[in-house]
Amino acid sequence: MNDVAILVRIQLGVIVTFIANKVWIRPFVLENDFSAPINTFVLSYPNFCEAAVGTILLSYMGLVLKHHGFPFLVESKNATIYVIATLFAAIYVILQEFKIHNLGGRNIYDPYDVLFSVLGLIAAYLLLLFLKPRIVAET
Repeated sequence: MNDVAILVRIQLGVIVTFIANKVWIRPFVLENDFSAPINTFVLSYPNFCEAAVGTILLSYMGLVLKHHGFPFLVESKNATIYVIATLFAAIYVILQEFKIHNLGGRNIYDPYDVLFSVLGLIAAYLLLLFLKPRIVAET
């Protein structure tokens, strides 16, 4: 089994928490009188999820391309692929937060959204460094 199976499970967990936040937690918090930090968290948590899932997905894609002999990546270390994936995800989410593109849907600039996006990028990168996922050739 490839190490990336762990990453898939982590992505699914993040996606489930994203959906729970969007469908149940966020409406409940916004309808009731919760503190500002809790409101900020439930409103900005999707940005964390987007950054984390995007980074992990791009890392997986990079590892697959390396495994299949993609010219630029075949000689790269896995750690380099993690950095490249994180940078590509950072470019996407940060440009989206500053409304340079609108590929992710309706955006309203909020500094907390930027903060949560950066935290998601950092968390995903540290997770990749900790797990060191790789694709091994099946025999």
